[in-house]
Amino acid sequence: MKKLFCTSLLAALLVSALGSAAAGTLAVNIAYKGASQRAVWQSTLDEFKKANPDVDIKAAFVEEEAYKVQLPGWLSTQAPDVINWHNGERMAFYASRGLLEDLSEDWKKNKWDEVYASTKDASSYKGKQYALPTVYYSWGLFYRKDVFKTAGIAGEPKTWEELLDACNKLKAAGVTPFAVGGRDSWTLAGWFDYLDLRLNGNVFHQQLMAGEIPYTDARVKKVYTAWKTLIDNKYFIDNSLSYDLDGAQPFLFQGKAAMMLMGTFIAKGFPPKLAANMGYFQFPIIDAKIPTAEDGPAESIHIPSKARNKVDAHRFLAFVGTPAISAKLAEGLGSLPANSKSPEPTESISRIGFQILSNTKGGIAQFYDRDMTKEMADEGMKGMQKFISDPGKIDEVLNELEQSRKRIYKKT
Repeated sequence: MKKLFCTSLLAALLVSALGSAAAGTLAVNIAYKGASQRAVWQSTLDEFKKANPDVDIKAAFVEEEAYKVQLPGWLSTQAPDVINWHNGERMAFYASRGLLEDLSEDWKKNKWDEVYASTKDASSYKGKQYALPTVYYSWGLFYRKDVFKTAGIAGEPKTWEELLDACNKLKAAGVTPFAVGGRDSWTLAGWFDYLDLRLNGNVFHQQLMAGEIPYTDARVKKVYTAWKTLIDNKYFIDNSLSYDLDGAQPFLFQGKAAMMLMGTFIAKGFPPKLAANMGYFQFPIIDAKIPTAEDGPAESIHIPSKARNKVDAHRFLAFVGTPAISAKLAEGLGSLPANSKSPEPTESISRIGFQILSNTKGGIAQFYDRDMTKEMADEGMKGMQKFISDPGKIDEVLNELEQSRKRIYKKT
């Protein structure tokens, strides 16, 4: 009896010790693109470890496109304790399925309402918060200053007419105006967003994102028709669907293309020798009567509902939610700090992006695949690729998207 008691006690102590060890290990899965992004996250984890020596960190860094594929499996089976992801509908997709922890108490405890007011809605689902915003960023047109100068382009285009004139000058100089990596369908979504925001405005755009506007509406076709003009004029690199973002950027780096529509986050990956020659400007105005709106997506971190070490996960989120860490991440990710008490950016491209978003009067959208349900966004981006493949099939693409809208949103 005494031996059995001692054996049971030893087993209980062993289980307790193992449980304590597990409780002190924080599993963090991070999506990244490029060495600089990985480095700033690793530095942040190291800083947290230094401030919390009782926590062991197990970090997994996964390239962003692979991360998107693997995330659903993690969340539904053996989840890590912390993930980084996207705010808006992309966050809501998992929150609505019970796969993310409710962080509403963290928002109250850490007074995040005060410093994350502008991104609270994008962090919420049905009135509860499921995300801590980390950074946000501007979208606009990157360009090669030296290529513009060689082509005789005097300044950054402010209007559609000036942009088309610049494109014609670039073509005459033997340079393709735009690089785009259409194999990553979301890069095409940036073009749709900006043409729609400039032609129809953010109110219409958000109604379309919510499934309230038919894709056969003349205003949607107007967007694709403007896009087709750019394609027909050979303003994009050839075979753009053959390239992902990483494959398309060398066209810009080598001066074979002059511009790329993209978020400021890519700036950290530019070759250092090109930094002085890279400029960035707001997407030009097409219709002056339409209030100017912008894409300003917010990135975020979350605790999966199946996380094993939620205690330390909440500690980590509180650490990342400070002004200093928000500023650090923004600098390393080529973005803007989501924390309103963080200092404004000093890097030139981020500063231009900050000014663009700060001066926006027509509203800020999250991004095509973050403003609408995942299922419809996936259908929409597949439609864009089909359109790029054959721009003459606008009506066919829009009719197919309308059937998807009716099915997904239960419209008649």
